[in-house]
Amino acid sequence: MDFLLLQLSIALLLFSTSSTEQNSTGSIMNFQVGVVLDLNSPVGRIGQSCLSMALSDFYSVHSNYTTRLVLHLKDSNDSVIDAASAALDLLRDIEVDAIIGPQKATQVNFVMDIGDIAHVPIISFSATSPFLITRTPYFVQTAQSDADQVEAIASIVKAFQWSQVVIIYEDTEYGTGIIPYLSNALQDVNARVSYRSALPKSATDDFLSKELYKMMTMQTRVFVVHMPLPLGTRLFLKSKELGMMSHGYAWIVTSGLTDLFSLMDLDVVEAMQGVLGVKPQIPKSKELDSFTSRWKKMFYEVYEDIKPTEVSIYGLWAYDTVWALAMAAERVGYRRLNGIKNDRDFNSSVSFPLGISETGPELLKEILEIRFRGLAGEFYLLNGHLERKSYQIVNVVGKAEREVGIWTPSHGISKEVNLNVTNSYSTSKENFRSIIWPGDSVTAPKGWESPVSGKKLRIGVPEKSGFNEFLQVVRDPQTNTTKVSGYFKEVFDSVMAALPYAVPYEYVPYPFENSDGSSVGSYNDLIYQVSLQGKYDAALGDITITANRSIYVDFTLPYAEGGITSIVPIRYEDANDKWTFLEPLNEELWLMTATFYIFTGLSIWILGKRIDTSSRGSAGQHAGMICYFPFFPVGQGIEGTLICLILVAWAFVASLLISTYTASLSSRLTLQRLQPAVTDLKELIKNGDYVGCQQGSFLVDFLKGRGFEESKIRTYKSTRDCDEALSKGGRSEGISAYFDVMPHIRILLFEFCGKYTILGPTYRTDGFAFAFSKSSPIVADVSRAIIELTENGRIMEIAQLKSSNPACVGQDSSITPNSVTLQSFQVLFAITGCVTVSCLVISLLMYLYQNPGFLLSISDFNDNIWSRIHALCRYFKQIDLLSRSKAGNTEKKIPKSSRNCLSTDSN
Repeated sequence: MDFLLLQLSIALLLFSTSSTEQNSTGSIMNFQVGVVLDLNSPVGRIGQSCLSMALSDFYSVHSNYTTRLVLHLKDSNDSVIDAASAALDLLRDIEVDAIIGPQKATQVNFVMDIGDIAHVPIISFSATSPFLITRTPYFVQTAQSDADQVEAIASIVKAFQWSQVVIIYEDTEYGTGIIPYLSNALQDVNARVSYRSALPKSATDDFLSKELYKMMTMQTRVFVVHMPLPLGTRLFLKSKELGMMSHGYAWIVTSGLTDLFSLMDLDVVEAMQGVLGVKPQIPKSKELDSFTSRWKKMFYEVYEDIKPTEVSIYGLWAYDTVWALAMAAERVGYRRLNGIKNDRDFNSSVSFPLGISETGPELLKEILEIRFRGLAGEFYLLNGHLERKSYQIVNVVGKAEREVGIWTPSHGISKEVNLNVTNSYSTSKENFRSIIWPGDSVTAPKGWESPVSGKKLRIGVPEKSGFNEFLQVVRDPQTNTTKVSGYFKEVFDSVMAALPYAVPYEYVPYPFENSDGSSVGSYNDLIYQVSLQGKYDAALGDITITANRSIYVDFTLPYAEGGITSIVPIRYEDANDKWTFLEPLNEELWLMTATFYIFTGLSIWILGKRIDTSSRGSAGQHAGMICYFPFFPVGQGIEGTLICLILVAWAFVASLLISTYTASLSSRLTLQRLQPAVTDLKELIKNGDYVGCQQGSFLVDFLKGRGFEESKIRTYKSTRDCDEALSKGGRSEGISAYFDVMPHIRILLFEFCGKYTILGPTYRTDGFAFAFSKSSPIVADVSRAIIELTENGRIMEIAQLKSSNPACVGQDSSITPNSVTLQSFQVLFAITGCVTVSCLVISLLMYLYQNPGFLLSISDFNDNIWSRIHALCRYFKQIDLLSRSKAGNTEKKIPKSSRNCLSTDSN
C-alpha cells in the first residue's frame, strides 16, 4: 500500500513539475496549494483521488487559462500536531496561496488560526462541524454543515410521533458540534432527548457493551447516531450482538455514516438492517455518471483493500473545491506576481516565523463569490459554508441503501423531488415509501417499550391519605407487601390493560404520616418525587391537575370530574311553630295582597255606593262593607258591569294566591324544611369562622387565595374527622364549612346522608388524573386509553360500583322550599290594578256625563272660596294700616300675606 501511495505522490509531483516547466516557457502563473489529509483513512483516500482527477479535468476543459494550481500533499497521520506541522511547512517552505484541508474538525480548529495569521484561506471539504463556522474569516467550508441535516432527522421523528430520542455520538468536536442544533430541532417537534451517550473515540468493546446495556434498561427505543465510520461500525456490531437491532427499535444515522455505507463490511451491513439514514441528495447528471465510472476504475487500481460502489459526497465536494479554487485563481490572475512576502516581513504576534500572504485575501474574496454547477450540485458558499440543500432519506435493506423519501427545506418530506408541489410543509409518514424496520418489521416502532431488564414502572400511591372510599393501601408487616384497592386502583388497572402493549408496573406506597400520626408528606411532595424519577415513575390517587404541579410532571387526561365546593350543616326548621302559616308567602307579597284587597274593596264600595244612593249607615258599617265586598258582593243593587269586571280580575288573582299558598303550606307541613347553617362564603370570612379541607391537598393555598386567613384553615384526613369538626361549629374546635373537590364532597354527602348540604359556588378545576414523570412517553397512550374507557362507559361503571350509599343521591344539593315572592305575582297585580282603575275612571266619566251640573256646583264652590279669601285679605290690610298709624312709622315692613292681599285687591 505504501508503494501505491508513493506512486500517487510521484504522479502529483510530475504534474506539478510539468506545470512549472510550462510556466517557464509561457505566461502561465502557478498558484501553490497545500493539501493536508489523513492518507490512511477512507475519506482521505477518496478526497486525494478526487482532487487529482478534478485538477486534470478542469485544465483539460479550460486549457486556455493563464493560471495553474499546483497541489502539495501532506499526510496529517490522524494527528492534530502533524496537521499543524504540515500546515506550517506548507506556509513557510512552499509559501502556498491556499490550503485544502485538514480533514477533521479537531485539526481544522488549530490550522485555521494559523491560516488567519498568514492570511491564507483554509478550505475544508470534509470538516462539517457547525462549531467551525465564523471562527475566522479565512476558513471556508466547501461542505454542508452537520447542522443542516438536523431538521430532516427531526421530521422523521415527528412523522412517526416519537416522543423521546436517545442521541449517541462520538465525544469529539465532530460529534459534539451537532448536539445543540439536533436537540433544538427535536424540541421543535415536541420530542425530548431522554439520554445523551457520548462515546470516546477510543471506546473499548466493554465500554460499548456497558453503555448499550444502560440504554436497554431505558424506555426509549429511538436512537440517533452521529459518529465517524470506525466507531460507528463497532457500535452497530455490538448492538446486533446485544439484540438491540430487533423488533421495536428505531435507528437513525447521520450523513457521516450514511454516505460511507458503501465502504462498510458485509457483517456491518447485516447488523444495520432496518436503519434509516440521511445524506445530502446528489442530483443525477451525465457528468456525474462519467466521473463515477472513471473514478472507480482509477481507485480500484490504486487501492485494492476497499471497493466502494459509489463516490462519497466528500469526494464530490473535494472535486468541486478544486474547480472553485481554480476559477478563483484565474480571476486573481496577475494581480500579484509574488504570493508571499520575503522573509524579512514576519508576523511578530507568533513565536515562529510566518510570512503574510498578499494573494490570500484576494483569493478568499473570489472563492466566496464563485457560483457554478458541480458534480455535487449547485456550488454556492453562504456565510462561509456550502448552501443547504435537500437530503435523501434511505433505508438499509439487504446489501444496499434504498431511498424511501426526500426532505427539502421548503416542503418537508416527500416520496420524490417534485418542482410543482405546493408550498405546504409536510411531515406525514404517508409521504414515505415502504420502510423495513429492524427485525424485518413493516410496522413502525412505537418508540417506547418496557425495559428489557425486567424493571417495572413504580406507581406511587398515597398511604393513609384519608378518603379510603377511593383508595385503600394496606401494608402487611410480616411479608412487607402492600395491597392496594379502591376506585383509583381499578381505573388505573383498566387503563393500563387497554394499552396496545403490555406495561409491567407495581404499586409503591408513599407515606403521608408517621406511625404517631404526624404529617411527613403531601400530594405536592408526591408529585415532586415523581419528577425526580428516583423512587416513583408515576402516581395515582385523588390528585387534581393544577398549573403548579404540571411544571414538574405530565398529567394524563382527567378520569374523574373536577370542581371545588363546600358543604355546611343543615338546619331543620320547626314545622309546629305558631307563625308557620305566614311562611308560604314573603313579607312583600303579604303586604301587596293586603293593599290590593283593601283597594279592590274600596273600589267596589265606591261603585256600589253610586248605584245604590239610598243606602245609609255609619262609617263602621261602610268599612265593613269594603272588607267583605271582594268576597261577598251581595245586595244593595251592586250588579253593574264594572263591578263584575273588578270582581273577575280579583277572583283570578285571589284563586292563584290561594292555590299557591295552599301548596306551599302543605309542603312545609309534610316535609322538613332544610336550610343551610351558612348562606354566604363572605359571611365566613367576615365573621372569622374556621373552615376545613383535606390534609395534604392543594386546597390550603386555594382558600388563602379566596381571602381566608391561614390560621382559620384546619385540615382533616378522614370523613369522620370532617363530620366531627362540622358538628362542633366554626367558633370552637370545629369548622363552619368544609371545602374539597366534588368527588370527596359526594362521598361526605353519601356517608352522612341528610346532614350536610352544598354551599355554592362551585369553582371550576380539572379533575383527578394520573401523574407521570416528564420523561415518560406513555402519557399520550394512557390518555387515549382513558378516552376509550370513558366513551365505552367502563369508568362510569366502576364509579357506580364504588358508590357507598346510592339512596342519598340527590341530597348533595340544598333543595329547600322557599317562600313565594312578590315577583311571581307582579304581572297579575298589575292587571287587576289596571282593571280596577279603569273601571273607576269609566264610572267617573259616566257620572260627569249624566250630571253636568256637578261641574257647575264645583265652580260655584270655588268662587265662594275665593271670595272668602279676598275678604280675609282686606281684613288683614285694615289691621296693618291701623298698626302703622299708631306706631307713626309708615315705612314699616308690610307682611308678605298683606302684600299678596293688596295685589289681589288691585287686580
